[in-house]
Amino acid sequence: MYQLYLTIAEIGLSDAVHGGITVTEIAAMDQPIDVSPETTAAFVGRALRGPLNIPVFVQNFGEFRRRFGDVWSRSSLGPSVQQFFQHGGKNLYIVRVANSARGAMICIPASGSAMVLRALEPGSTECIRAAVDYDGIDDDNDEYFNLTLQRIDAGTGLILDQEIFRQVSHLHIANDAGDFVGDELLKSSMVRIEHPYPSHRPEATVGVDGQLWPTYIDHAQEGSDGNELSDYDLIGSRRESTGLFSLQQVEHFDLLYLPPPGKGIDTGPAAVLAAELYCRERGAMLIVDPGSDWHSPDDAVHSVRQCGYASPNMLGYFPRLIRRTVADDAPRAMGGALAGLLCKLDRTHGSWQPMDTQGLSFDRTLMPAIDVDEENARMLAREGLNVIATGAAGRARLTGSRTMGRGSESHRMFNSLPIRRLCLRIANAIDRATRWAVFEQPDARLAEHVRGQVYAYLYGLADLGAIEDDHIVVHCDAGMSKRVIDDPRGVTILITIQPLGCEMPISLTLQQTAAGCRVANTAFAPIMDDCA
Repeated sequence: MYQLYLTIAEIGLSDAVHGGITVTEIAAMDQPIDVSPETTAAFVGRALRGPLNIPVFVQNFGEFRRRFGDVWSRSSLGPSVQQFFQHGGKNLYIVRVANSARGAMICIPASGSAMVLRALEPGSTECIRAAVDYDGIDDDNDEYFNLTLQRIDAGTGLILDQEIFRQVSHLHIANDAGDFVGDELLKSSMVRIEHPYPSHRPEATVGVDGQLWPTYIDHAQEGSDGNELSDYDLIGSRRESTGLFSLQQVEHFDLLYLPPPGKGIDTGPAAVLAAELYCRERGAMLIVDPGSDWHSPDDAVHSVRQCGYASPNMLGYFPRLIRRTVADDAPRAMGGALAGLLCKLDRTHGSWQPMDTQGLSFDRTLMPAIDVDEENARMLAREGLNVIATGAAGRARLTGSRTMGRGSESHRMFNSLPIRRLCLRIANAIDRATRWAVFEQPDARLAEHVRGQVYAYLYGLADLGAIEDDHIVVHCDAGMSKRVIDDPRGVTILITIQPLGCEMPISLTLQQTAAGCRVANTAFAPIMDDCA
């Protein structure tokens, strides 16, 4: 059961979400917090077809192919998605981005003018056709017509989708009917009408020999796949919700990955650093591939320092992998496979377990492109890079469980990937489950209800072995200590836990308001008094 609230679209007193009013789905107050939700990943990259800058949820590679096209030699998104599902992933959002791509154009004659339609989804494989008829329209009516659109599989000729718009008008001037074809096509998932609008009604696309059914007009101009992606195509615009900021439309995701944007092209530092900031904002982990020019551990260390990669929300690895059976195979990025393995780890063992847990190996056809000795492995670990090595069974596996949060003495416990991911998961789970509280009357009863909900969740994690059950503390200030009228402090929740393998307790503060949840900068302080 869920409650729906209209909330001001502002998260954490920032411009994380824009546009005035948004509808947020909020769990009911008595709903228990799930201790083992399925991990969700998000990939941003280039595809043959599909909607631009709209997150599309897929749960297998077949769904990806149907919506975005097959594996494409000019993009690593398809192979990364394939790796994700092969290595244990289940829930994945795909954001398609493009650089100067163009949709196919259809021109339908209109008595000396033309009705020009442009495919909504750009790309060379998006095949749309259109037909016009006057079925059911009076003979003396020269304004209205019926428009049929079909999306065709370019390879098989099969109809994939169809839309019919009946009794629409070519007149775009304001009228009471409100049936201008351009307005009606705003509902279409296939095309939009372009200027100039037709001055006459489009001609019926009837066939020869007096056939009663209409024929279809194919595109007059093919679509274009555009140019290679730049960092700025991947980053996009927060204001326009493009690029990685398209994920503002998604309630929650745990992992973010930007596959290399083209063959022989790495994801640049600008995109990586922007994605890290966004992951920090959303409570997610960013998977970072080794560069194609990292030919040795020394190259890896130098590049990490030069690019300034140092965040507990980043997961890096070295080296890339090659196929065993292919001679002179080019080393390939495996961030998609790593995301799948993380999902598998969370489902089978828990996010608080290390990545070198039994059963978390890469596909047996893959092997490390470079053998890393123990001394170099320790050097890489100091820079926050996990080493992929050949395990006892001869299969490649990640031998470390570190984040790239190097150099942060005050938060050094978050150099541990399991600890960091567990804390992010706890913060996100409590956030989503306690949003209802800010719409209730602030009093001691509310505070006790929230405390009970959070305690039950944390003791559930303790039963699974994620945290120590004798170091759980939960405090809740349900708005009772606000100092002035209309103070937006809302509900503040303070928890103290000691994760598995952590040397000391960790304190975390969440502040729920009608605008959203904010985690204070000192939320992950190891000393309780610092967070009070």
